[in-house]
Amino acid sequence: MTPLLFESRHGAEWDELSRLLDAASGRTSDPTTEDSAARLAHLYRRCCDQLALARARGYPLQLTERLDDLTHRAHQLIYRRRDWGWSALRELLQHTLPRRVRAFAPQVWIALLAFGAPLLLMGVLTYHHPTLILALMDAQHVEEFSHMYSDASEAWGRDRGASSDWTMFGYYILNNIGIAFQCFAAGLLFGLGSLFFLLFNGAHIGAIAGYLTQQGYGHNFWGFVATHSSFELTAIVLSGAAGLKMGHALIAPGRLTRVQALKAAASNGVVIVYGCIVLLIIAAAVEAFWSSSVWVPRGVKFVVATIGWLVLLGYLLLQGRRNRGPA
Repeated sequence: MTPLLFESRHGAEWDELSRLLDAASGRTSDPTTEDSAARLAHLYRRCCDQLALARARGYPLQLTERLDDLTHRAHQLIYRRRDWGWSALRELLQHTLPRRVRAFAPQVWIALLAFGAPLLLMGVLTYHHPTLILALMDAQHVEEFSHMYSDASEAWGRDRGASSDWTMFGYYILNNIGIAFQCFAAGLLFGLGSLFFLLFNGAHIGAIAGYLTQQGYGHNFWGFVATHSSFELTAIVLSGAAGLKMGHALIAPGRLTRVQALKAAASNGVVIVYGCIVLLIIAAAVEAFWSSSVWVPRGVKFVVATIGWLVLLGYLLLQGRRNRGPA
């Protein structure tokens, strides 16, 4: 593509980005709305890609300087004030996270298959062949799980104290976020690391579920995990999907260099990781203060669990569609 054709094809976007920057910086009296801010961010990302292409193709200096000026102005405007408060969190949860998840749909489906298939398979196999669980953990850990979910366990025989609940809340946060970060960061190994952790954690959870159910502890186990499972399992799958996106960028960077493609995939994927952290904090709170409560009937927990799954899936599939700004 010639520089002239490149400019004629994208020039209207550059002019629009310049007008939005002028309005957002107060140079004009045009109002800045939520839609215009989303449009500005979208055009900024496109302009960054176009600048990289222009440099790679050796386009004239005048053209690359124009794009460089636009991206510099947009970067300064977007990042000059880092809002880490409630408004940023609200924007993440209301719009950015569900849109980004839908944009990562291929990776999400692959991650769901990599996590869900071994979970179901190992659950069925371990239920019919309980000794199979020893392929994933030693006998001591198996005994600990059996004791934890038995009717004689203190977790089911009495209410825990408030201090114990807060201790477990902190433990669950560290443990769950550690698993999610593994699934994401391991994507740097061309996506194979993310696949490994998804497969392993799915098989591990499935084996425990199948074994405990076969041993007659299913009523305690399922009553405990049901309510927080939607938040926790979804976060693991989504963090794995973000890792797979990085792996795909390394394998197929397109016209960008691998470093450029990796930076773009990581910056997009980390938004999903932020959302996963929120989901895992919710899961840890539910697990510590609700799932372990003996005064809540199991039937109530199952009803709440069903509502949780429906609400979370509806949120990821539908939230943020009305404002169709880019993710």
